[in-house]
Amino acid sequence: MAAAAGTPARASFGLKQAQVPVSKISNVRSVSLPIGGRSFPSLKACRFQVSCAAKKETVDKVCQIVRKQLALPDDASVTVESKFANLGADSLDTVEIVMGLEEEFGISVEEESAQSITTVQEAADMIKKLIEKN
Repeated sequence: MAAAAGTPARASFGLKQAQVPVSKISNVRSVSLPIGGRSFPSLKACRFQVSCAAKKETVDKVCQIVRKQLALPDDASVTVESKFANLGADSLDTVEIVMGLEEEFGISVEEESAQSITTVQEAADMIKKLIEKN
């Protein structure tokens, strides 16, 4: 489910619906998703899966490379949501980050793709796609 912890979600248990905080829902077999005032049929939990595209190890390595290329201290907060520009990177820094990623992961990034990478998450997702291609 895409609801934040503590945000009420509508869970369907058979014919009865209850609105409970997401953090208290367990062993749900189906979920009703009311969106924009319209109710949609229940989804079976076995067909509904949420996952991050990139592995944690990949994200951690990307964070390390960003820290190194931008000469950030070890205690600087670099997360998946971190934008290179907000960390002080200019266009040359971004090119150097991409070159560091290519070297670390043994990949080759096309120029168009390199220019579109603005966050740690985007970099990690791109790495995953390129590794899967090979």
